[in-house]
Amino acid sequence: MSVEAGRELGRANLEVFSETLLSLARRDRNVIAVTSDSRGSGKLASFAAAVPDQLVEVGIAEQNLVGVVAGLASAGKIVFAVSPASFLTARALEQIKNDVCYSDRPVKLIGISAGVSYGALGSTHHSTHDLAALRALDNIAIIVPADNFEAAEAIKTAAGMSHPVYIRFGKRPLYHLHGPAARFEPGKALLVRDGADVAFIATGETVHPALMAAEQLQNEGLSCRAVSMHTVKPLDVDAIVSAATDCRVLVTVEEHSIFGGLGEACAAVLMQAGIRVPFKIVGFPDEYMVTGSQLEIFDHYGICAKGLAQTARALLAADAREGGTHRFRQRRATQS
Repeated sequence: MSVEAGRELGRANLEVFSETLLSLARRDRNVIAVTSDSRGSGKLASFAAAVPDQLVEVGIAEQNLVGVVAGLASAGKIVFAVSPASFLTARALEQIKNDVCYSDRPVKLIGISAGVSYGALGSTHHSTHDLAALRALDNIAIIVPADNFEAAEAIKTAAGMSHPVYIRFGKRPLYHLHGPAARFEPGKALLVRDGADVAFIATGETVHPALMAAEQLQNEGLSCRAVSMHTVKPLDVDAIVSAATDCRVLVTVEEHSIFGGLGEACAAVLMQAGIRVPFKIVGFPDEYMVTGSQLEIFDHYGICAKGLAQTARALLAADAREGGTHRFRQRRATQS
């Protein structure tokens, strides 16, 4: 196993998803997977071989996919819709809105190959909009696991949920981030490491580069916090407020447009709480996206240890120039 900074490299979250789903399906025949020509990319070949009667293939028809899973859920099935995130949340958005959310069907929407996982295939295959689109819909939870532990727990938890949920997965292997004492609960962020100078709040596959940036800055004498905000909706408001009030600066990180995703959600929490803190949203800006592998795109937009560390340093320098006045204002806002 490869090891980086004391962490072992695990598997792709999609592999963990498929393994966990098969375990659930073997115990309960009501567990159904429905795909839109995604058996291979969704790592469901073993699932199909083991429980062929519990997999439905609808072909390249995402709108039909959502209608089918809504119907199965209304009949009491525990149904997982598996489709590329870019197509599931764009082509079938109206069906998600009406057939799933408005109708309150406990569908588990699984967006695979999310973010910029498709790399050089370009923007037609990238889902840099999905969190924003689904955050705007009523009655749906959004979960973006950061490692294999969070992925397995998210699937097991989703199976028992009585309302709609969207779970987002990328393609590449991820580092294990959590120890044996970790506990997964939707809506409750996980603290990966604690600190008081810089707080990184990240989600999904950006948690690891945020943690690497935190450790790099730690080596420079800075105390850094890294938070896995695995549930983008509902947000862990307490974790956001704590990070902003305990630390000098705050950086959010996401594999998504800077509009409508994790960063803007955190900004809204802080604004409504009256908290002022040096703050930066790191994601994909409003420009024509570059083409390359996922990691090349990450590096280009500063979603890497080097880029995130530099972002944090710039915020700390600005805070120092202002004499740390945001802390005084925070205390006044909290006390008033």
